[in-house]
Amino acid sequence: MKNAGAIPVILPPMSEEDLTRVLANLDGVLMIGGADYPPDLYGQKNDPKTVVMDEERWRFDILLAKTMVDKTKLPFLGICAGSQALNISRGGSLIQDIPTKLPEQKVAHASKDGWQKGFNKHEVSFSKLTKLKDIYGIDKLSVPTSHHQCVDKVGDDLQIAATADDGMIEAVELKGKRFVVGVQWHPERDFAANQQLFKNFIGAAQEIANSDGKGKERETASVQSRLSAE
Repeated sequence: MKNAGAIPVILPPMSEEDLTRVLANLDGVLMIGGADYPPDLYGQKNDPKTVVMDEERWRFDILLAKTMVDKTKLPFLGICAGSQALNISRGGSLIQDIPTKLPEQKVAHASKDGWQKGFNKHEVSFSKLTKLKDIYGIDKLSVPTSHHQCVDKVGDDLQIAATADDGMIEAVELKGKRFVVGVQWHPERDFAANQQLFKNFIGAAQEIANSDGKGKERETASVQSRLSAE
């Protein structure tokens, strides 16, 4: 985030009351990747391939995503699990394990050794009339990827912003002008190709900073929600 002009601040778990107060002093929220969210959050039973993350983290992630959209005007960028948290918080669901649901699919969404052990690259196609299409200005992009889950049912007020060649949803975004975007790939692992995504996120955060009259006195801040290593 420093490469895009932001000051990253780590946000630990806290109550909803405290979170609301903290978010009032920030300009944007960045949520990064991790393990899997409990399937009962979206009405499913655990698949054997699901690896549920630490409870303290998943409870806070969902709270953060929901509070950020419903109670603030802050821009949001969700990466991998961060994108999934956004979708779940809006009432959406996930495919728990892509290889299990689509054993014939030929797009490698992770390394041949599994999503926890390495990355792969594949192309994503940007949907027309979306923020991501405007940001990247191209139809397709090769992206670093390491995941076995993805968005299935799209959450309320969200729309599909990118897909892989096998039809898997690779990005969602909030309808309207506000910058609330979730990408399934890892743009931080190819900054050169994804720098416009980060710059647009930081630009939206800067507008928040300027709107409260303090934009000239401070630089843009962003938040990472992370309790355990990916």
